[in-house]
Amino acid sequence: MNLVEIVMYEEIRELLQKHAINGNAKYILAPLVAQRSLLMNHLYEDIGFRSRSEMGRFMKKNFPVLAAKRPADKLWKKFLYDEIGKVAPACATCDDQHNCFKCMLKEISA
Repeated sequence: MNLVEIVMYEEIRELLQKHAINGNAKYILAPLVAQRSLLMNHLYEDIGFRSRSEMGRFMKKNFPVLAAKRPADKLWKKFLYDEIGKVAPACATCDDQHNCFKCMLKEISA
């Protein structure tokens, strides 16, 4: 990981830990989700879920207050990075920006 990724990892981990329901979610799942959020696919895919629904159930079970805060029309990775005021590494090169719930990265960077 480079320095920028380390900072993003730490910020996502801290966000998740702040909203964790228990020690397992705080010390095992939050670091895992934070690490996987740096990868290049959709977050549910990088964690190993088959669908966004599975991801949603996982987050509601382990990070319920944070899950309740997420708008229904926003993907988890985008939501988490919006919460820390950053753009996920995968978003900058994503081919699906125009379909990603009003993601405007290409228009801004163009």
